[in-house]
Amino acid sequence: MDSKRLGYVFTLLAILIFSLQDSISKHLGSVYPPVFIAMIRFWAFAAFAIVLGARSPGGLRAAAATKRPVLQIMRGAILAFQIVVTITAFTTVGLARSQAILASGPIFVALLSMPLLGERVGWRRWTAIGVGLCGVLIIVNPGGVAFDLTVLLPLLSALMFAIYVIATRLASREDSASTSFFYIGVAGAVAISLIGPFYWTNLAPVDWIWMGIVCITGMSSHYFLIRAYDLLDAAAVQPLTYLQVVLAAIVGVTVFGETLNLNMVVGSAIVVGAGIFTIWRESVVARRRAAEKSSGNETGK
Repeated sequence: MDSKRLGYVFTLLAILIFSLQDSISKHLGSVYPPVFIAMIRFWAFAAFAIVLGARSPGGLRAAAATKRPVLQIMRGAILAFQIVVTITAFTTVGLARSQAILASGPIFVALLSMPLLGERVGWRRWTAIGVGLCGVLIIVNPGGVAFDLTVLLPLLSALMFAIYVIATRLASREDSASTSFFYIGVAGAVAISLIGPFYWTNLAPVDWIWMGIVCITGMSSHYFLIRAYDLLDAAAVQPLTYLQVVLAAIVGVTVFGETLNLNMVVGSAIVVGAGIFTIWRESVVARRRAAEKSSGNETGK
């Protein structure tokens, strides 16, 4: 199997495992505190990150070496508590509706990249941002009779994840990918462990099995995603991650008895379309800048 095809296999495996992880997290979150669930997940994630760091060139010393310690710690903490908000959203808002709103992540990334990264956004991406936000409003339906403030939870989660992505881009300017991954697990585990033990709950024996599956899926999904990014460009991987919206809708309806209304379907289609266009446009701009930089270097020789 060639590397490109293998990259797509890894991407699809990661998406399927993420969907399984979300479904189990929703099940556990309806019985146990989301903070407690996220803490156990991050303990396993931290162990996985330490093992990967130890096996990387230079070992743990190299993995832990960072030029942006505050930023790296902040990234881990943000992701840890973003997962808490996400699990809470799954249990209160529903898996399908939450994933539809979470699909707006790339739109918020594009919006925040201007003030936080100093990037310039052209009229095409501005249009996609505007259209995507309209899609989010259709899903949230703030003027609807059945509007509930809890629907803002997945919106908060999408915004938190966008801030995490921006922080990752800032950190990647000076730190390696292995260092950033190490701090996701370790800093996230430390941050959530400051609060999580206060929510400690005795799990039923069968739920320890579910928790173990969540930890395994958390480690394997990130591993497959890392491998996918090693073999494919981000522009090829990220659009496929929107399959999670479809899988969440299927699982939400068939397993958890959720319902899909017209607002969710139409809004999801708009958000996903705007998100894919935003990702594609960012890749086009990145390739153009790389070509201009290469051309400038050749001219300067």
